[in-house]
Amino acid sequence: MTKYIVKGGTPLFGEVEISGAKNAAVAIIPAALLVDGVCRIENIPQISDVSLCLNILEQLGAGVRSVNGHTVEIDCRRIRATRTPYDLARRIRASTYFIGALLGRFGQAEVALPGGCNFGGVRPIDQHVKGFTAMGAKVTVESGFIRAAAKTGRLHSASVYLDVVSVGATMNIMMAAVMAEGNTVIENAAKEPHVVDLANFLNSMGANIRGAGTDTIKIRGVDRLTGGSYAIIPDQIEAGTYMAAVAAAGGQVLIKNIIPKHMDCITAKLQECGVEVEEHEDTLLVRRTEPLRKTNIKTLPYPGFPTDMQPQITTVLSLAQGISLVTESVWGNRYRYVDELRRMGANIQVDDKTAIVEGVDHLSGAPIQACDLRAGAALVIAALAAQGQSEISCVHYIERGYENIVTKLRALGANIRAIEVPEDREELGLG
Repeated sequence: MTKYIVKGGTPLFGEVEISGAKNAAVAIIPAALLVDGVCRIENIPQISDVSLCLNILEQLGAGVRSVNGHTVEIDCRRIRATRTPYDLARRIRASTYFIGALLGRFGQAEVALPGGCNFGGVRPIDQHVKGFTAMGAKVTVESGFIRAAAKTGRLHSASVYLDVVSVGATMNIMMAAVMAEGNTVIENAAKEPHVVDLANFLNSMGANIRGAGTDTIKIRGVDRLTGGSYAIIPDQIEAGTYMAAVAAAGGQVLIKNIIPKHMDCITAKLQECGVEVEEHEDTLLVRRTEPLRKTNIKTLPYPGFPTDMQPQITTVLSLAQGISLVTESVWGNRYRYVDELRRMGANIQVDDKTAIVEGVDHLSGAPIQACDLRAGAALVIAALAAQGQSEISCVHYIERGYENIVTKLRALGANIRAIEVPEDREELGLG
């Protein structure tokens, strides 16, 4: 098992290149199932969730060829299987996207109940099922698999109103609908950048999707998608994480390969905290030299403040002067990481969906454990800002969504390294 050893207290300086968006890649890769030809997908992040998605495609019978570290060619023309490997699909939340893609192409799908991050509560897929059912599919759960099948062999058009704004459901229904008969409408759709990216990918392959990025998406079914090339957008959350790291640890970093518009919701809140952010065409210069100021945060669907940045910004606010309020309105029970921050001296009280964050003068290094992807990133930020040494365990969560995070941080001057610890010593707490 891997641990990160971090000696904090060093400001960050230099440049960091942002990778392709994890949340777009894990949907676009399953969407390649719909394409009758070769897809060349560029700007793919080298993270474990992407590797799992590509592995699932290969197990289904796809041809997957790595052109270089960030470009792959996928050929799904010979796939006939509609059942994903149980041991792979259960390890990743994004395996649910294989349901929509397989249903859209074959009219049936069997996908293991997904894993991925657990925020301390159930992450339902009822809105996904609502859409599939409206398009004529029967969906059941049997023997650890979600089974879906179109009653007539092919999905048909439908009008689907999502009861809650769901990124996953929006993307999954979109994939299922691109080759369904007739016109499908998704109302109260999610507007996140990766929703738009998936729509752009499918349209570049021959789909007819309009309205992505608004709350109403209209999909006219087509008979076939053909191959082509597509580059994934930069990762909004990775960029925001490095911005938060500079805010917490201090210093000045040029964040490259970003879409500034996607960063507005994060930039605005960091500026309220006293962080300087200069926007350029595809870069942001982030600088923090003064004490941090308090602010209030409420997570909301895009273009609001993203829930995937909530742990990172809470860590920043734990070092700000005064009392800040953080309200989580997207995912319930997402504060499990707070206990780890308290080990480092943070003063945070959680009341249902609200965290009351009273800033402290400093955090202290401690042994801490990641409990999910973004919580793990928050602990890295805390360790970078803390006085003394921290040991972060369960870093496999972090590597699900951050490419070469140790290498990138070391290039900014951070004192961080990854070490291998025998599993038996890890379990005994001897690592």
